[in-house]
Formats: sequence, structure tokens, C-alpha cells
Amino acid sequence: MGAWARALLSILLALLLTSTPEALGANPGLVARITNKGLEYAAQEGRLALQSELLKITLPDFTGDVRIPHIGRGHYEFHSLNIHSCELLRSAMRPVPGQGLSLSISDSSIRVQGRWKVRKSFLKLQGSFDVSVKGISISVNLLLGSESSGRPTVTASRCSSNIGDVEVDMSGDLGWLLNLFHNQIESRFQKVLESKICEMIQKSVSSNLQPYLQTLPVTKEIDSFAGIDYSLVEAPRATAQMLEVMFKGEIFHRNHRSPVTLLAPVMSLPEEHDKMVYFAVSDYVFNTASLVYHQEGHLNFSITDDMIPPDSNIRLTTKSFRPFVPRLARLYPNMNLELQGSVTSAPILNFSPGNLSVEPYMEIDAFVLTPSSSKELVFRLSVATNVSTILTFNTSKITGFLKPGKVKVELKESKAGVFNAELLEALLNYYILNNLYPKFNDKLAEGFLLPLLKQVQLYDLGLQIHKNFLFLGANVHYMRD
Repeated sequence: MGAWARALLSILLALLLTSTPEALGANPGLVARITNKGLEYAAQEGRLALQSELLKITLPDFTGDVRIPHIGRGHYEFHSLNIHSCELLRSAMRPVPGQGLSLSISDSSIRVQGRWKVRKSFLKLQGSFDVSVKGISISVNLLLGSESSGRPTVTASRCSSNIGDVEVDMSGDLGWLLNLFHNQIESRFQKVLESKICEMIQKSVSSNLQPYLQTLPVTKEIDSFAGIDYSLVEAPRATAQMLEVMFKGEIFHRNHRSPVTLLAPVMSLPEEHDKMVYFAVSDYVFNTASLVYHQEGHLNFSITDDMIPPDSNIRLTTKSFRPFVPRLARLYPNMNLELQGSVTSAPILNFSPGNLSVEPYMEIDAFVLTPSSSKELVFRLSVATNVSTILTFNTSKITGFLKPGKVKVELKESKAGVFNAELLEALLNYYILNNLYPKFNDKLAEGFLLPLLKQVQLYDLGLQIHKNFLFLGANVHYMRD
């Protein structure tokens, strides 16, 4: 696709990854906000890319008849017109409420070089000419929408180009030829160039930018069984000061997707405009992830005696349990135990200003491994803990880290009599700290990618925690080809 289209798409619409739209009024799980500062940067990059595209414009030849002094009527040609240089000095981009974006370029110039030729039977004159086009202004509106499929759309709804002044330098110092250009060709040349500029822009939008939007993936893979849905819940929304893009932001099971009972909360975003772009990521995104991983059994675990450190005072054997569960040792002498744990329901991540926490509740079933290789349930524990969560934001994704809290153990039922379950806290703490948390933290370190297109990098990052959502701010760097 054209460089101009890629630049505008990557800077402005890098966030538009789409799928099936939600019901009218559904809250987004993720919101991307492009501020005026971001639009200014986009206008700058768009101007530089457009400057290169304008050099590719082809201009027609201009021919006709002319009266040559002292000779009579002859035929002229102004041909081989090429745009030799182009300088677009000023650009601005602003949101147009209810429509999309308006890009304007002003105080610009183009230099055109070409050849001229005049013939009258036996007489043939030829030479070169330069045209300096000054005071060029360009204005184009980009109408943003979304299809029924949920994919974004963009069209150039209006384009205008105006030229302020045209200066011509002819070789040969032929005054009559210069007058010919000003009287017969200049206005035609001006109209053609103005038309060609808008034609190039509209073609780039319809033939490059819009088809490129259509190729954007509707989902993004997280791992072998989870993906994230970046579908638009409505068309991109332009207000007086920013452009906002609302995404579903749901993490789902790739093999058997089912309706989610959770609702995305209403997010009251801070009025901040210092960065080019902001992302508001609601707790809905993380909690739908929790549902998927819980459904997949990723939060289940088992503990056997060979996982216990050699110097532990408690082994997973009935003999080791004799001091505090004597009946267990009598019923099942010299047998090993296995603990099977599961989180009772998908943990919900709690967002409050400046703080993230989760309180998972687990059930642990203790089985005796009998000589016949069967397993017999002997007691059940409930385990509660409070976990602090640290989320980080880098140039492309959000990652996390869990900080463990104190584990509280309670005996729920027992076939071997009542005993003090707190005696198992040290063993469970060891396993959770050395096995469960590293497993979860490895997964959280993989993180999930923000909806960014190629050639876009984020820097100067900032992260805030608000009620029900994260608020991420960043500036943008576009990596040109």
C-alpha cells in the first residue's frame, strides 16, 4: 500500500482491530484515545508521507496552436512534465465530531520541470521550462465508520486543493512563449494539478487504506487456547478534542467460545491530554481471562511427596500425619498422600485507585494412594489467600506479576477425624510460593499485546490504576520504511 496511507493508518488507526459488533449500548472492555497531540504527530507523519507520494503524480501534456510573431500560426507542446520537488511545510489534523478526521496542509510548494516545443512547417523551436507552484493548500476529510461485520471503514468524504501562485521560467527568453503559458496554459495546469492531488489522495484511501483495514485480524492469539477479541462496539468516535476507539476487549476460549456472563463496567476516564495516546483497559479484560483459564483447568494443581523438600518436617505420608491425625495412620498405614487443588471459581481481579488485588479461594482434596493404585478421599481443605497484583506496561503489551499473601487453611470435611488444618499451612505455603506462583507469573510475564499495528512503537509510558480500569498513557513513534 502507499506510504501515505500506511502512515495515516498506523498512527491514527493502529487501534482498529475488529470483529462482530456488540449490541447497541454495550460497554467497551478497552478504549483507545488519540489526543490532539497524537493527531498533530499523525498530521506530521502524514505530511511527510504525502510529500513523497506527490512526487509520483503524472501530469498530462499541454498542446495547441499559437501565433508566432512574424511567422504566423504554429503548434506548441509542453510535455514531459515531472514533479521535481515538493515541500509541504504546515499540517494540522483535527477531529470532526460525528464524522472522523480532517487533515489540512498549507504553505506548501511544488516545482515542476518539463520540455516545450513549437513547430511551424520548416521552423522548430524547443527548450525546457520550470514551474514553481506556491501557496498550495490541501484539505481532506476522513470519514470513519464500521461495517456490520465489525470491521472499520474509512472514506475520503471531501477533498479540496488550491494553488495560490504559479511562476514560470522558460529557456530561450521568448516573451511570447511566456505569455502563451500565462494566458492559455496556466489556469489549465493549475486545475489539473489541483485535481491530480485530490485524485491521488482519494485513490490512496479507497485502494490502499480501506483494503488494508479489511485485512486486520479480528482477534489476536494469546496462547494455544486463549485469544482476545478486539472488535469495535461502535464506529470510532470523534469529539472536539480527541478520537476514541471502543473495543470489546474480551478474552475467550479459542476452541469453544461461549457467552460471557460478566459485563464491562462504565469507565470514567481522566481528562488527560499530555500524551499522544491513552488506553483504558477495564477489569473486564482480565476477568474474562480468568474465566477462560479457570475453565481450561489452568488453575488446578496437585502435590505429591516427591515435590516436598527433603528437610521438610511434614511429608505427604500417613506416617508423617500420625502426630496430628492418628486415625489416618491407623486406617492407611505407611501410604503416600496426594493433594489435589482447584480454585473454586474464577478469581476476580479487584481494581481500586492505586491498587490491584485478587482473593482466590481454593479447595484441596487429600487422597490416600492405596497399594492397588486407587485413590481414596480422606479429607478436604478450604484455602483462602489475598494476592497483590503488579501490572506493567511496555512498548507493546501489558504484563503482570503476583505477590503472595498469607495462606489460611480450614478443614471442611474428614474421614479420619478432626485435626488442626493450620499445621499444613507451612507445606502449602512452600508449594504455592515455589510452584504455583512461578507458574502463574511465567504466564503473566507473557502478557497480552495491545492492539497496535506494525511500524508503531510506544515510549514515555505511564500507568495509573483507577476504579475498574487501568489507564495507560504513551507517546508514539512511527518507524518509516
